[in-house]
Amino acid sequence: MRKTLAALLLIGALFAGAAAGQTAATAQGPPREAGEFLKPDLVELVTLDRSVRLDIRYATADNLVGRPVYPEARAFLQRPAAEALVRVNAALRTHGYGLLVFDGYRPWSVTKIFWDVTPPDKREFVADPAKGSKHNRGCAVDLSLYSLDTGREVPMPSAYDEMSPRAYPSYDGGTAAQRDARDLLRRAMEAEGFSVEPNEWWHFNHRDWARYPILNLQFSEIAGRFEL
Repeated sequence: MRKTLAALLLIGALFAGAAAGQTAATAQGPPREAGEFLKPDLVELVTLDRSVRLDIRYATADNLVGRPVYPEARAFLQRPAAEALVRVNAALRTHGYGLLVFDGYRPWSVTKIFWDVTPPDKREFVADPAKGSKHNRGCAVDLSLYSLDTGREVPMPSAYDEMSPRAYPSYDGGTAAQRDARDLLRRAMEAEGFSVEPNEWWHFNHRDWARYPILNLQFSEIAGRFEL
């Protein structure tokens, strides 16, 4: 009974912290940037290639916050990054795999929530909202592989969003098959102009990320602003 009560109190604290973070994020707003940027052109991935599968866990309670932070399970990227991802998906088909996307464009307010609920000793795995995230620019994507034969997610050395050294692209543990799949994904992504995040095998940044501004648009606002 005590353990159950403690667990409920912890969950309640996380929810309260996330809500407070969202309010603060809305009030504070994203960082101001100097310089000229390309005009955003966010594209919904599945409109370009419906064989790209989505597993948008931030639209569920199965994420680091413990509750949905997206109202819909959708994924967007700036057009050059989205088109490059379609080419990656086509190349992987020859190996028997497809892309499984966990996240793409992320509003700045959600980055603020993640920062606020993450313990300081784990913040290497989340972006500092004072600097913004490449996800906020629509040029970062979190993804893995699924098997074309079975439709199942391919095992990797760590789970998605796992905050441990197993998440590092250089981690030499796990099985040989898991490392091979992780490294195949990385090679395919690098061939189309993406680079892997140093501590997250699933996180890739498109080479044009610095050319786009930090955005705080909600998904519902995107369709009204860009041609999808």
